[in-house]
Amino acid sequence: MDATTLSNLTSFLLFHLGWVALATLAALHLLLTWRLRRPRIYLLDSACYKPDSRLRVPFSLFEERARAFNCYHPSNIDFQMKILRKSGLGQETSFPPAILRIPPDPTLATSREEAESVIFAPVASLFARARIDPSEIDVVVANCSVFCPTPSLADMIVRRFGMRDDVRCYNLSGMGCSAGVISVGLARDHLRVHADQRALVVSTEILGENVYLGNQPSMLVSNCLFRMGGSAIILSNRESDRSGAKYELLHVVRTHDGARDKSYRCVCVEEDEEGILGINLSKDLLSAAPSALRANIVKIAPLILPLSEKLRFLWNRLLARRLKSNSSYVPDFTRAADHFCIHTGGRAVIEELQRKLGLSEEHVEASKMTLHRFGNTSSSSVWYVLGYVEAKGRVKRGDKVWQIGLGSGFKCNSAVWRCVRDVEAAEDGAWSECIHRYPVSLPLYKEQSN
Repeated sequence: MDATTLSNLTSFLLFHLGWVALATLAALHLLLTWRLRRPRIYLLDSACYKPDSRLRVPFSLFEERARAFNCYHPSNIDFQMKILRKSGLGQETSFPPAILRIPPDPTLATSREEAESVIFAPVASLFARARIDPSEIDVVVANCSVFCPTPSLADMIVRRFGMRDDVRCYNLSGMGCSAGVISVGLARDHLRVHADQRALVVSTEILGENVYLGNQPSMLVSNCLFRMGGSAIILSNRESDRSGAKYELLHVVRTHDGARDKSYRCVCVEEDEEGILGINLSKDLLSAAPSALRANIVKIAPLILPLSEKLRFLWNRLLARRLKSNSSYVPDFTRAADHFCIHTGGRAVIEELQRKLGLSEEHVEASKMTLHRFGNTSSSSVWYVLGYVEAKGRVKRGDKVWQIGLGSGFKCNSAVWRCVRDVEAAEDGAWSECIHRYPVSLPLYKEQSN
C-alpha cells in the first residue's frame, strides 16, 4: 500500500469516526436531557397505624385464647407457643377484635371494621401532618393481599375522605408482603406520566378472616407471626412540594422468582385436608427468600453501588471464572445505603438477609425491633421500620434508605430513597410512646432457637 492510498484511507476513517463520535455524543446528550426532564418523585410524609393497647396479645393471652377456641390439638397449641417464643415478637403486638373474641368472629363485616381501623387512622393522621386536603389527591393506590372486598379498599378510602370524582384508584390483591413496594412503583409510574399530581399509597393486611383454626403445622405458623398494621404515604411530583418533602425516590426494582415451583408455593392461601382455609408457610420459604433477594441484588446493585465496589465485584468475578472457583465476592452494601428497612417476615428471614448482605446488628436493629414491637404487619412493615429509624433521629439529609420487601409469588422488591432534609420524629407516630424503650436485647429467643 503506497503512501497516497494510506493517507486517503486514514482520512476516510477519521472522517467517519468523527461522525460516529458526534452522533454518539448527540445521543448521550438527548438521553441525559430526557432523564433530567423526567419528574422527580418526592415522599412528603408517612404514617403508620398504632393499635389500641386493649388489642395487645401477650404470650399468655395468645395461649389462653388458643385453648379457649377448642379447635386445636394440645400438641399444636404447644407448637404455636414454641414458634411464638422463637419468633422475635414481643408482648405488645396486636390482634383485631374478631380474633380476640371467643369464639373468633372471622366474618366479612368484622374484616371491614378492621380495614377501616388500620386504614382510616393513619390516612387521617397523614393528611393532618402534611397539611393536605383529601381533594388534592389525584391517585389512590391500596394494597391488601388476602382480603379483597367489593367495593374495594381504595373505594372505601375515596368515600371516607370525600375525594374528587376524577381521582384514579388502583387496588392490588394477592401480591403478598412485598406489595407495599409494588404500590410505590405503580404510583411512581403514574406520576412520571401525569404532571403536578399527588398520590396516596396505603398498605395493609387484614387478619380477621385469615386466622387459621385447623391443625396443619405449616398453616399454624401464620397465626404466630402476622399482626395488625397499616401504613399510608403521600408521593408528589410537584417541584413546589420539594421543600417540605422528606425523601426523593431514586429506584424501584422488582424481581419475581415464581417460575421455580418451590418459590411459587412457599407462601400459599389454601384449604387443609379438612377444608379449613389458612395461609400455608412452607419450610421452602427460608431458601426462597435469599434466592429472590439474590435476583434483586443483581438488578439493583449496578444502580446503587459506588464505582469502586462495582470494579471490585467485576474483578473478583473474572478472577473466580479464571480459577474456576465457586466463591463470589459480596459487595459492601453499607457503602450503597445508610439505612436498611428489611421486611419483618420473621426473625429467621431478617437474619438470613443480614447474612446475605453482610450487615451488622446495628443495620438490622430497626427491623428486629419492629418485629418485636408490632410483629409481621405484612406490606406495611417497611414503613414501621423506617418510622423506627426516624424516631431515633438517625435519618439525615443526604442519607440513602433501602427498603426490601419479600412476598408470595415469590417476589423480592426494593425501593431506594434519598433523604432531602433532616427528619425529625413525628409526635403522633406509631413509635412516639415507646421508642425510648428500644432497642431491647433478645437473648431468650436466641437461646431457644439454637
